[in-house]
Amino acid sequence: MSRRIDIELTSQTGDGSWTWRAAGARQPKGTVEAALVPPGETVGAVLRAEVEVGLEGIEVLSLAAAKPGRSPEKTEGRIEVKGTPKRTPDVSVIFAPGSGKRRRDDDGERGRGERRGGRLGAGAGAGAEGGPRDGRGERPRGGSGSGPRRPGGRRPSEGDGRPARGERPVAPTSTVHRNAMLAALRPEQIPVAEQLLRGGLQAVRQAIETQNASSKAAGKPPVASDALLAMADELLPTVRLADWKDRATVAQTAGKEYRLRELRAVVAASRTVTLDEEGRALAKALQESLDQRTTALREEWLARITNALNDGRVLQAVEASIRPPEPGTRCPAELAVRLAAAAGEAMSADLAPEEWMRLLDAVVASPVRRTVKPAGIPDDEVARQAARHAAGSVPALAKLLGLRIPPPPPRRVNTERRFSPTGG
Repeated sequence: MSRRIDIELTSQTGDGSWTWRAAGARQPKGTVEAALVPPGETVGAVLRAEVEVGLEGIEVLSLAAAKPGRSPEKTEGRIEVKGTPKRTPDVSVIFAPGSGKRRRDDDGERGRGERRGGRLGAGAGAGAEGGPRDGRGERPRGGSGSGPRRPGGRRPSEGDGRPARGERPVAPTSTVHRNAMLAALRPEQIPVAEQLLRGGLQAVRQAIETQNASSKAAGKPPVASDALLAMADELLPTVRLADWKDRATVAQTAGKEYRLRELRAVVAASRTVTLDEEGRALAKALQESLDQRTTALREEWLARITNALNDGRVLQAVEASIRPPEPGTRCPAELAVRLAAAAGEAMSADLAPEEWMRLLDAVVASPVRRTVKPAGIPDDEVARQAARHAAGSVPALAKLLGLRIPPPPPRRVNTERRFSPTGG
């Protein structure tokens, strides 16, 4: 697939062919046959070229006169504004409209995914001449809106500040480090680096296969796949570092408005790339930000439980314990004992059956379910039936029902076979 760029003729060789470079570039890019150059053109002429970019370089297919610039007559009557142009920020951050509160967490949302695609040689930017390039599009991510509801009417994936239905948050992007990395490469390295940005080594292999298939159909020799894969292996650490720096820069610029789940992913990714001095400083700052935010969320979570217990709102306290800020976060032992005692005392036989079963549902989903000892069961057949079903999660209910106490749920065992270094 071809595309059009502006090129400048730089010199004419002894065999009649011309050397050229991208308009505005410093170094010549390649050569073009004299038969393609329009008659009368001289050194320095700027022409419109139709080129085809491959892993082995750029091939000029045709040349035509460039479009003339706007004539002075057409600009008469316009106001010319003189002054220092205002520089735009290197990172563009756009947040979802209509979000009133900051999200406390994003753990329930789907993981982030990126998909890059495109033809061979077209990549993270403009032409292969190394000009500014467009940023990689990233899919916004969010909960699917499906899944079981937990007590209190909230799905596990819901959180404060979720955009209204039908609104899709726009993911912030940055291409500063990727553009700088591509600009520093040799011309023959740029198409390979662009494929690495799209999908790593697998994208390079697919591009080689596609180009070889096209070359075979056109009767041309195949590309040197071994040399290109060796080049890709050499460029991979540099490309991954530039890509990570762009993600990390966005996270640092967005601050507390950046999704916590995304921040965790960026921090975790820093351990998979070879960091330079700038990258290490950026990774340290993001780790500190992550620690501060998770600590604040944990304190807020514990405060909600404690305040609800202090106010006698046992149901709200149990529901708050169901959704910790992080999957591995646990209640302190003292608070867990207090929560279990309050829930057991509230589950008395005098409580209305509907309220008792609602509290039972919350207890079953809570981390203190096996230590809750309900004071009684309402004299209601539906409530007693619910108690029988929940006896496996709340063992104290079995005593009240006169049943044998069921065993605790089986411990999860990793079924994957492990091998020792000695082959055992």
